[in-house]
Amino acid sequence: MIVKDNPIGVIDSGVGGISVLREAVKNLPHENFIYYGDSKNAPYGIKSVEEVRSLTCSVVEKLLKMNIKALVVACNTATSAAIDELRERYKNIPIIGIEPALKPAVELKRKGKIIIMATPMTLSESKFRKLMEKYEETSEIVKLPCPGLVELIEDGIVEGPKMQEYLRGKFREYEKDDIAAFVLGCTHYPFVRKEIGKIAHDVPIIDGSEGTVMQLKRKLKKYDILNDNSKGGEVQILNSLISDKIIDLSYKLLKLK
Repeated sequence: MIVKDNPIGVIDSGVGGISVLREAVKNLPHENFIYYGDSKNAPYGIKSVEEVRSLTCSVVEKLLKMNIKALVVACNTATSAAIDELRERYKNIPIIGIEPALKPAVELKRKGKIIIMATPMTLSESKFRKLMEKYEETSEIVKLPCPGLVELIEDGIVEGPKMQEYLRGKFREYEKDDIAAFVLGCTHYPFVRKEIGKIAHDVPIIDGSEGTVMQLKRKLKKYDILNDNSKGGEVQILNSLISDKIIDLSYKLLKLK
């Protein structure tokens, strides 16, 4: 099998990166993908940097044995903790990370606060602080850590009373504020976009999936490894949690089932 036919690896702490995979399948329909969710060890956002780095490298080693031609770290926490080490360690393939889509939110130039929803670790890491420093002079940026939200989504709770209760509790202190945009700084969060929209009427909700996939496409072109088959690609989903439930949820979120 030639390199161009080799799959692209996509990894996440659980099912969240399916939001990036979904965008990738849409924009790169001829590519083959292997998705690996580490739900057994989710959530990454409450672990130490060292733990996340170790877990991420372990998952990458598994996918390299499956002959991936490129890697997408579809997890903001893993990107923050491990992307530099991954690129240093695995120089033979392009490695694409993800970060909160703060720039598109700022460029909207809307009145009010930009609220960044993310895991506690993503918000505390230096990578995010540097990103925030670029824009904090021109925009009012509010960090909103959301512990517990990943766990709800991993349990398949993406709508309904329990999710609404969680989100309303998080947004309560901003009810009377002007909100310019919500930035979803975790790849799990796009799956509750509709529920956020029910509370935050007419407020833009932005995530980093599209930008990440565009960067992936640029890298595939640069390395001349775009799959040039005319037939559609295949998607394989794996998970460290040996459970039909989590695999079924993954395909449901991808909308292949």
